[in-house]
Amino acid sequence: MLFEYCAECRRCCNVDEGHPALDVTLTLVEQAKFGSICIERNCVYLGASGCTLGQEKPFSCSLYPLSFDPHSRTFSYDSECPVMPAYVSQLKDKTSEASQHLQEVTEEILRLEGIDPTFLKENREVDVDYFDLIKLSHSALPVRSAK
Repeated sequence: MLFEYCAECRRCCNVDEGHPALDVTLTLVEQAKFGSICIERNCVYLGASGCTLGQEKPFSCSLYPLSFDPHSRTFSYDSECPVMPAYVSQLKDKTSEASQHLQEVTEEILRLEGIDPTFLKENREVDVDYFDLIKLSHSALPVRSAK
């Protein structure tokens, strides 16, 4: 399984010594639920087997190692995530875990565009500041028509 390695790596839930704290970007709904989440060294929700929030974890955490640019409507990824070579390779198979992940986050992004577009902009700004991003060679999302 592609993401099983994440519980071992835990890179995305830790901040290296000497680096600034990471404020996890939260949707409006998540802000009401969590208030805020700041990773100073280790995420408080990181347990021995990974995230203790399970399906309730913030969308920005579920999106990782991807980053969505709402301006260009394209995805990038954190170049330092060790899962990415396998992820990119799996995208060739529409039934793979990576393809399923990309489909799920795309659906949530499309939903958030209608109800919380500020989240998408703010999340991208944090990602650009914090990660070394590489563009994912994947089709851009179509431009939404005005309603």
